[in-house]
Amino acid sequence: MNKIWRAGVAALLMSCVGCALARATGRAECVSLPSKILERTVPYCALLPPGYDTEKTRRYPILYLLHGLGDNEQFLVHSGGMNLIEDLWEQHDLGEFLIVTPAGSASFYINSRDGERRYEDFFLQEFMPGVEKRYRARAGRGTRGIAGISMGGYGALHIAFRHPQLFGAVGAHSAALIEKMPNMSAQNSRQLNRLRVLGDAFGSPFDAAFWNQNDPVTIARTANLPGLKIYFDCGSEDDYGFDAGAEALDKLLTARHVPHEFHLYPGGHNWSYFAEHLPALLEFEFRAFESAVGRASASN
Repeated sequence: MNKIWRAGVAALLMSCVGCALARATGRAECVSLPSKILERTVPYCALLPPGYDTEKTRRYPILYLLHGLGDNEQFLVHSGGMNLIEDLWEQHDLGEFLIVTPAGSASFYINSRDGERRYEDFFLQEFMPGVEKRYRARAGRGTRGIAGISMGGYGALHIAFRHPQLFGAVGAHSAALIEKMPNMSAQNSRQLNRLRVLGDAFGSPFDAAFWNQNDPVTIARTANLPGLKIYFDCGSEDDYGFDAGAEALDKLLTARHVPHEFHLYPGGHNWSYFAEHLPALLEFEFRAFESAVGRASASN
């Protein structure tokens, strides 16, 4: 997935990289945060909006944006995504908020089956508090969002559906959602490819019951989701068949009368698809932030 991502963005943005760097308005700060839970330091990048360094008392909504499998915390920097976001800010097509991208390795942003990598615990108990103490994040559920791409989309939906009291909005591109877990003995190459993508976070050998326990679609069946704004999309020709999982989530939320925005667009599982639809996801998150700020102002 990572190779396809990088190849696509190179073709998409090569012609304007120079001009984008020249007029960049935000900045990225890539640092790390020590974790007692994971017993190591975890790198992350924070994309700071144009006004962050000049408006010293202003506080900003915050979006945690989770990368896909095979990538890292610098995926916005090396993919050209940072230039895309800065262009949106410069053209005033997107409001200002903090975007933070933690390194997730191959964790799927959950506590692993063997209990040795408690990434979800780290994220909630150490990472979010640490980041929001370091940066001028605006306090409150309504101005905190989470989103992700592929594995990160899975992680964002998983965390938001399990902890909806912490987030005002969740978004996902091509989340790693599987409508029906493949037969472990199947010889179908596409099914085996899906299992390889999942890595060992779900056990080695793969534990289907543990997968089902953590699956965002399963969680969404009973989660208390009122007040959580939900956006997700997927390519209709997704290379891993995640489009079927996205459609299953859409049907479930519709049956439960949970408001959400879902799109099935033409395209596969690659950066060209993500880059085309990333602005819509970011705009969705910002509208949720804006709505929350408006409600807070009206109540004061």
